[in-house]
Amino acid sequence: MSWSLNEISKHNNPRSCWVIINKKVYDVTDFLQARRDATSAYEPIHPSDALEKNLAPSQHLGPVNDDAASAIEKDVAARKQTKDELRVVNALKQRPPLNRIISLADMEASSHKTLSYKAWAYYCSAADDEITLQENARAFNRFFFRARVMRPVFRCDPSTKILGFETSLPIFVSGAALAKLGHPLGEVNITRGCAPSKIIQMVSSNASLSYSEIAAAAAPSQTLFFQLYKHKDDDVALQRIQEVEHLGYKAIFLTVDAIVPSNRERDVRSPWVLDDQENGHKFFIDGEGAADADPGLGIAGALIANDDRDMTWEKTIPWLRKVTKLPIVIKGIQCVEDALLAAEAGVDGILISNHGGRQLEYALPPLEVLYRLRKRHPEVFNKLEVYIDGGARRGTDIVKAACLGATAVGLGRPFLYAQGAYGEAGVRKIISILEREIITAMQLMGVSRIAELTPDLVERVDWLPVERTARL
Repeated sequence: MSWSLNEISKHNNPRSCWVIINKKVYDVTDFLQARRDATSAYEPIHPSDALEKNLAPSQHLGPVNDDAASAIEKDVAARKQTKDELRVVNALKQRPPLNRIISLADMEASSHKTLSYKAWAYYCSAADDEITLQENARAFNRFFFRARVMRPVFRCDPSTKILGFETSLPIFVSGAALAKLGHPLGEVNITRGCAPSKIIQMVSSNASLSYSEIAAAAAPSQTLFFQLYKHKDDDVALQRIQEVEHLGYKAIFLTVDAIVPSNRERDVRSPWVLDDQENGHKFFIDGEGAADADPGLGIAGALIANDDRDMTWEKTIPWLRKVTKLPIVIKGIQCVEDALLAAEAGVDGILISNHGGRQLEYALPPLEVLYRLRKRHPEVFNKLEVYIDGGARRGTDIVKAACLGATAVGLGRPFLYAQGAYGEAGVRKIISILEREIITAMQLMGVSRIAELTPDLVERVDWLPVERTARL
């Protein structure tokens, strides 16, 4: 059966909501009530298999009829680009050549100009006043090197292993959602860009490409990890785990710091900014609505609407051990006490992270938590691997974390910015920048191998140097 636009238009309310996606009709009433996106912006933030996985067969209603298909084509052809879309087209033509991108800050600045406002707002947004986001980076300014000299460093090797898998640098791509918001190839840009250097990519449960599409883009020897947002329904979570196991993903990073939507105001405001840009500013009209009307959750809030909010050490880790043989890492440790509980639970690693400042405002910077863990319980580093993410933007940042015991440092936003601005080439570029900076720092510290980076080579100070370049 095919559907007319007239018939489809009757289903436009919370009790019955139908949408057209690629000339096919879907009943997304349940998703609408769950605050899930199912609008014309569907494709940039949903993988190709999302409808198949998340809608029952009865909700796949069939194609539109010929008249409707023709009308849709005419609408698409007649659609004018928005002011923001025109800005992006022009900005892409004026990008600086990659040989003039010499730092991750340069890449972020270029990305700020070339990304759509929606993508930029989602990628750079953080909780509340974004203080945690800023302090994640500032924390690295409190640690200085105690460099050694007169040591042979002509041959300097920054390679290491993460969970037994080789990588040319002590970094990895930390799980980050919706890369396709910034570039049509999305996560695949990151996968292909990481392949030559054997940099490990952690793929988010909320990636904008399917897990199979990303795996298919990987080189035969390339390592992919999976960031699991555990669904509240164990059966749904199990299906996701089994799928990535079958596809060859090598580890599960269980995310535990994003169980409820946070207050990411920049993300929430994004549609209003674009609306005002196109239609002029809106002003309050008496009687227009309640003062406490819900502003919505933004893109980010919708992504975790069905996540498990009742995970525990006693229940969740044994369940995960039972259903998978893959290494298990807890992503989102924010204090020493939970690092100890993770070690007691027998997991393979912990990722000290506050979700890039995107969840709990005033969560401690990961580097500070790593420092406290090293001082108080150095034995933990012999029981599991420890990683951090959040705020690292220089090779020296990576080296400081390695000195304090981090096996590797995850970077999320930098890879989104790089692939958004320059695609696969941008990803390769920031890896080469970090490689140069890491090797230079190691040589100037008198170190030729990652294993030689030890706590005695860094010192925490109680003063702050001059601020780094201000955030955009």
